[in-house]
Amino acid sequence: MALSDLLYPENPRRRQELIHLHRELLDCMSMNFHATNELAGVLNAHLGCTITHIKMRESSTVKENCDIIIRAMREIQCQVQKIDGDMKEKLEPVLYQKLYDIKEPELEKIAIAHKVFSIILGEVTSTAGMVAIKLLSSNLITITICKLVSLLAQIGASVLGGISITILGLGMEMILHAILGAVERNQLLAAVRSYEEHLAEFKEASEKYQSAIREVTSLVRHQVQ
Repeated sequence: MALSDLLYPENPRRRQELIHLHRELLDCMSMNFHATNELAGVLNAHLGCTITHIKMRESSTVKENCDIIIRAMREIQCQVQKIDGDMKEKLEPVLYQKLYDIKEPELEKIAIAHKVFSIILGEVTSTAGMVAIKLLSSNLITITICKLVSLLAQIGASVLGGISITILGLGMEMILHAILGAVERNQLLAAVRSYEEHLAEFKEASEKYQSAIREVTSLVRHQVQ
């Protein structure tokens, strides 16, 4: 047993906890990559976008992978803002306002949006209008993505950002060594608390993000069936 473990008997438990928290963080990031690609796929297939799919880089750090997701999310935001701009440009003010009026029937909004995309793209899928209205009327773009982008930036800027993601396949001691390489070894408790602080809020925001995307993708699948 290490001398530090004799002096600080809580250390072994904290090591296990630190490894578990790191794996949770990377699992959460991986699900966000997948959800982002699903949303990009829907935008590309139905709204004429050309958003590049993203992939976690195992040779990169947590921060570098956070930056990849942030860039993709901002591109999605820009594309949806462009869609809104196209609607505003092509529609009479009264019709444009109808798209955001909660009292207006959903089917009428979809028909309006579908007509605009038919003009812009020439040929569109039957779900184009539905997807556009779902994105414009939900808080996915205005709130959910903004919140997650902010948290990803915080994680990237924290001590966690400098840790490589390649350690997932390594043994416990190597994982611990890689994680604590970014901090002083006597800061084990501080590292655990840093993970806990960032992970709790990140998981909650990620779940909302993934749930909002599932709503969009399930609508598309239901329509296709």
